[in-house]
Amino acid sequence: MTIRWLTAFLDIPEPSFDAAVAFWAAVTESSLSECRGEIGEFATLLPADGDPFIRVQRISDRIPLVHLDIHTVDPGGLADRAITLGATLRERRGYVVLESPGGFVFCCVGFEGEAQRLPPRPTHVVDQVCLDVPDGLFDAECRFWADLTGWELRTGATKEFRFLARPDEMSLRLLFQRLEGNDNRQRTRGHLDIAAGAFVDDVVAAHTALGAKIRFQGSAWTSMLDPAGKSYCITNRDPLADDSAK
Repeated sequence: MTIRWLTAFLDIPEPSFDAAVAFWAAVTESSLSECRGEIGEFATLLPADGDPFIRVQRISDRIPLVHLDIHTVDPGGLADRAITLGATLRERRGYVVLESPGGFVFCCVGFEGEAQRLPPRPTHVVDQVCLDVPDGLFDAECRFWADLTGWELRTGATKEFRFLARPDEMSLRLLFQRLEGNDNRQRTRGHLDIAAGAFVDDVVAAHTALGAKIRFQGSAWTSMLDPAGKSYCITNRDPLADDSAK
């Protein structure tokens, strides 16, 4: 039940689907696969190099979300293990839909040979899914994902962050952010992080020109909204950094 690959799935409401997909294809320098699914609701962003690790889904809900696909040779077995670790089963098809202990949706899916990590890019790269975890759920959520993946749980640059040290071939890593203070969310949600290092300002400007909006600017990251209204972050993490740094 080894985890062989991670895919970030952008769940995009129908009215903003085309604009959001065009935006993410542009900022990741990817092309779009043919649509698939019963009503053509799924597609994959195809990078010029490396195996795909971002997919999109057209949804009827009004709220855009991010979920994870976990690729393995035995999706059912991995799902059963996740349930013993505290996950909740939502649906079994050819894949298995579950929720983490904090309510984050993920799917156990088949493995199709993905093994080529996106080559390093010096200016910017989508390199992680950040799980935004309410304070009271933080320790349990981190422990669940560490136990499920078997990857080492490490402390981030500041106390509100932890992350899993990913295998060398993996394009995405998992970061956990503790939501403290007056945040009233009761469930874990996810967003994409783009590492831009010293090029944060340039990347922010390029994204706003493509239709994104600035939500918040801090010293370590800029929170953005894509054309569907989904938050993501452009961070000062070095795009070439290994997993010893946030």
